[in-house]
Amino acid sequence: MRGKVVCAFAACVLALSAAPALADAVDGFDEAGGDLRPYLQCVPYAREVSGIQIYGDARTWWDQAEGRYARGHIPRAGAVMAFQPYGTMTLGHVAAVSRVLDSRTVLLRHANWSPIGGRRGQIEDDVRAVDVSPDNDWSEVRVWYAPIQDLGTTAWPVAGFIYPTREVRPAFQLARTDPARPAAPSRAFLKAFAAFDAPGPVPLRANEARGKRKPVDLVAQVARN
Repeated sequence: MRGKVVCAFAACVLALSAAPALADAVDGFDEAGGDLRPYLQCVPYAREVSGIQIYGDARTWWDQAEGRYARGHIPRAGAVMAFQPYGTMTLGHVAAVSRVLDSRTVLLRHANWSPIGGRRGQIEDDVRAVDVSPDNDWSEVRVWYAPIQDLGTTAWPVAGFIYPTREVRPAFQLARTDPARPAAPSRAFLKAFAAFDAPGPVPLRANEARGKRKPVDLVAQVARN
């Protein structure tokens, strides 16, 4: 019985050591149970190195970026990879892409993923992440995990990439029209240009006025009628 308990405990320790640090963790404890200083989370570090000004839990970044930053599923240097919550990573994770090596491999800069020296909240720069999705769309990745000095075995779900360039949206939308049928001008357009369409006298130049204006013989007109 005692042997089974020891084996179960060892299995739990091994499982914990193979999982990345939680993105929502705030404090750590040393071996004696003493409090350690609050450790660096993934969100502020990703914000610092990418320049993308989004706040809140990592799991909210993808939705928050809509309408503010361009998003996509192609890795680019400087973009933020937005992980979806999965397993013990309940609040998601964000990591900045430092370099694209090929269509399946990038280097990441992130914090609070691997415990290093027994401490969570550590920074890791230029560590590998590999796309393992069936369609090569970066929807699932395996990430370098320091304790084993290799890629982790978990395929982490990814929502996509948030690009640091802000979206430039036009002040108005151009409506789609049938090229064979010209669109009628809007009321706002007509109102703005109403003054140009208002009827009024057209001034004639002096020589034109002299050539067009002839004396009228009223007596002759009455006699003809």
